[in-house]
Amino acid sequence: MARRKAAEGPQAVPPSEPAAEPNAVQKVCALLRALAGPGPRRLTDLAAETGLNKVTALRILDTLAQEGFVARVPGERGWRPGSELLALAASAGRPDDLRALARPSLVRLAELSGDTVLLSVRSGVEAVCVEREIGPYPIRANYLDIGSRRPLGVGAGALALLAWLPDREVEAILGIVAQRLDAYPRLGLPEIREAIAAARARGYVILLDRVVDTMGAIGVPVRDETGRTVAALSIAALTARLHERETLLAEALAREANLMERERVPARRQDPA
Repeated sequence: MARRKAAEGPQAVPPSEPAAEPNAVQKVCALLRALAGPGPRRLTDLAAETGLNKVTALRILDTLAQEGFVARVPGERGWRPGSELLALAASAGRPDDLRALARPSLVRLAELSGDTVLLSVRSGVEAVCVEREIGPYPIRANYLDIGSRRPLGVGAGALALLAWLPDREVEAILGIVAQRLDAYPRLGLPEIREAIAAARARGYVILLDRVVDTMGAIGVPVRDETGRTVAALSIAALTARLHERETLLAEALAREANLMERERVPARRQDPA
């Protein structure tokens, strides 16, 4: 059930030069991304996740704390987003905000499927869950909270964000993601490339038992007026439930993604030049 003409499979490209040492701004951004996940984060974990040494990470965190962008957790050895960061997030809301645009679709999909419906967006080489709706079925996929991050390609939403990018961009991303797949032993680069080819052929992503045992997800991209993927809608559920309703759920996801795309374009065109 292809929503758009399938693209050619990803092609290998020559290896690129080693990445340059991140500059000061990139180090700050890396720490803020790491803090975006659920719950307070310890300095040790933040340093390991960002690749910064503890002294550098602590110096940046202390400066961000002085400006109100991060805060120490009282009584704990942890850090969390500060009031200034939360204020920026609140002020970023716009009439065409993807989360607000997706809410009706998430509600309808959760009611139809009974399962967990997710909205994901890309952040660098990661997918971030930015909105979620939980259906009434008693066995739920609760392993992705709002703010959770995964490498692109790991999970249906993350794979839908990756699969329809240009081939050279896909390969550049996979070159980085390859270093982060140790936590997902059943999902290596060959499996991700195979899943991309299959998704392009059928028009949607489905991954079963690849990330969490007995669980899976099905997802589709949401595109802007230029055709570039800006978000992904996905449904996570028990593998058996997805397998027996694959066509039904894929068609429902495609309808909602198309509806979001049609509603988003007029809002964009009304923006001042």
